[in-house]
Amino acid sequence: MTELRFKPAFNPYTEPSMEIFAYHPMLKKWVEVGNSGMFRPEMMLPMGMPPDVNVIAWGLSLERPTMIMYGIDNIRDLFGSKMQISSVKNNPVCRLGLIEQEETVKATQ
Repeated sequence: MTELRFKPAFNPYTEPSMEIFAYHPMLKKWVEVGNSGMFRPEMMLPMGMPPDVNVIAWGLSLERPTMIMYGIDNIRDLFGSKMQISSVKNNPVCRLGLIEQEETVKATQ
């Protein structure tokens, strides 16, 4: 994906906010691939940050490429009440961190 579009967006925790879209040639459509913005000052105050400090927020939408790769049509099949927790627990990719943690714990005992 080499064609990108940037669009102003609303996010409850950041202002201003922006969404990033990339054209997917195989799907022949624009797909959201990222989101960014400046954290609102009231979000930082409970964390002890002074009100004059600006904090940037950004992230890649790994859900969209995952949906494309596995043929998932509805993002709620990855997140939310429709998500089957057993698929997370049994997925080897998701278990990598847990396995490494278990091995570290065993090694220190």
